[in-house]
Amino acid sequence: MNYHEPVMLNDCIEGLDIQSDGIYIDVTFGGGGHSKAILDKLETGKLYAFDQDQDAAANAEVIDHPCFEFIPSNFRNLKRYLKLYGVKEVSGILADLGVSSHQFDVPERGFSTRFEAELDMRMDQDSELTAREVLNTYSEKELHKLFGLYGEVRNARNLASAIITQRANQPLNKVSELKEVLNKLAPRGREFKYYAQVFQAIRIEVNDEMEALEDLLEQSSSLIRPGGRLVVLSYHSLEDRLVKNFIAKGKFFGDVEKDFYGNDLKPFKAINRKPILAGEEELLINNRARSAKLRIAEKLT
Repeated sequence: MNYHEPVMLNDCIEGLDIQSDGIYIDVTFGGGGHSKAILDKLETGKLYAFDQDQDAAANAEVIDHPCFEFIPSNFRNLKRYLKLYGVKEVSGILADLGVSSHQFDVPERGFSTRFEAELDMRMDQDSELTAREVLNTYSEKELHKLFGLYGEVRNARNLASAIITQRANQPLNKVSELKEVLNKLAPRGREFKYYAQVFQAIRIEVNDEMEALEDLLEQSSSLIRPGGRLVVLSYHSLEDRLVKNFIAKGKFFGDVEKDFYGNDLKPFKAINRKPILAGEEELLINNRARSAKLRIAEKLT
């Protein structure tokens, strides 16, 4: 199954600073591109790969490697599953956030504005909340908040009102029905960007992506051994801001806490002060890398 080209593969692998006997976690297995590159460097170590998507689980079945273990779960359950395997400490964690090209390219998943489909957008197809339910049951206030916060949509209030008006006449079940509402509010000449912002906001809500990322980062601080690495690829400013703040301060908001002597109390130090971006060569062959920002951190003692 052609899932997608792994983004910034060499940068990610270098960032992990892989030891052949180390324990590593790929929390977003997807098509397995990053995982295979990690496995190439392991001899007696172990790689645990997480993914909640059933298509990703099918990709994992073809990997035959003694160091590999696939766990079909959301990465927010990281510590719980690792405990089952007796793992208390790891050498590095890799997270490639966002939606895979494969998920965008399968029409029935409802992630893309390009295809007609049911409004679904679930990464875990066993979960109950769908895009359809968000659009047809959330209050105007809730819709306004999620469009503004997760999509950074400028006319979020007007959009929420338009959706409430539309669904009073007919429920929003299909991608085309949502786009019909969006067309009345999208800035002329910037329709596709507007679609993308709105779809992103709904997708983040359906999959509880921001809280899951917070859970992952908080767990990483107690799982990664001193000197181990945290490597995160993010694709929009909300994700990148959370990752940046956590690495810099050990928390998501507010100032870094200090001990009695005035020393910073934080679990990581940044390896790169500014995010690493994809090079021109990769951008030519991998469009998904265009919005990617890579941050690397090392666990302090």
